[in-house]
Amino acid sequence: MKIATFNVNGIKTRLPNLLEWLEREQPDVACLQELKALDGAFPVRELREAGYHSLWKGQRSWNGVAILSRGGEPVEARRELPGDPDDTHSRYLEAAVDGLVVCCLYLPNGNPQPGPKFDYKLAWFERLIEHAAGLVDGPHPVVIAGDYNVVPTDFDIYNPRSWLKDALLQPESRECYARLLAQGWTDALRHLHPDEPIFTFWDYFRQHWQRNAGLRIDHLLLNPVLAPCLKEAGVDTWVRGQPHASDHAPTWITLDLQRLKPPTPTRRRAS
Repeated sequence: MKIATFNVNGIKTRLPNLLEWLEREQPDVACLQELKALDGAFPVRELREAGYHSLWKGQRSWNGVAILSRGGEPVEARRELPGDPDDTHSRYLEAAVDGLVVCCLYLPNGNPQPGPKFDYKLAWFERLIEHAAGLVDGPHPVVIAGDYNVVPTDFDIYNPRSWLKDALLQPESRECYARLLAQGWTDALRHLHPDEPIFTFWDYFRQHWQRNAGLRIDHLLLNPVLAPCLKEAGVDTWVRGQPHASDHAPTWITLDLQRLKPPTPTRRRAS
């Protein structure tokens, strides 16, 4: 099984790029972020013609997340991250897909910092950490995929000096990500490529794409049930070089689900 995450940066504008990528790479599951469209504008027909079932949550002009599947239809589990009933941002979807729990997230950017946007980022991160604690040790295979808006270490950016004041590199952001991993999650891309500079995002300024001056902020985290199935991980960088491209490239993993251990049966106590 191939699972990917892709911040499309506007699904109406980038639909041709998205469809080309789906046809060429054919992920079994794709988590999308930054739809920047209301629910009624989601291209469900075009994606169905491309062979994908869709689950989505849109928002006007900002945010928005979706889960696509080539196999069984995603079965929605939740449409928001718990912990703040007043949070109206469309940033989280969770669904059962072909036996896996797939969580798609778009973590807040947090800029400018310090300020209320950075405070919101950290508060959202705390909610994620709390919710993830209930998923990491469960019996089901779980992947949390998306745009985390966090550069985990200086090795994950072309030049940290240029981004020292950015919310993506702040110690508080990195500390939250480290605490999330410490629960037992496997950062798939870094796990398989520990010594290789790998980027998933190149902004539109100062020829960053042309100079490969990128950041790694799109991550796929696997819980201990799913981590033994990990075979490959990579980035479809060719997508970033297409005309009218998103500033992100799809990031993906392949899994051998035959490695999944059957759940341990619960033993009943003798009455």
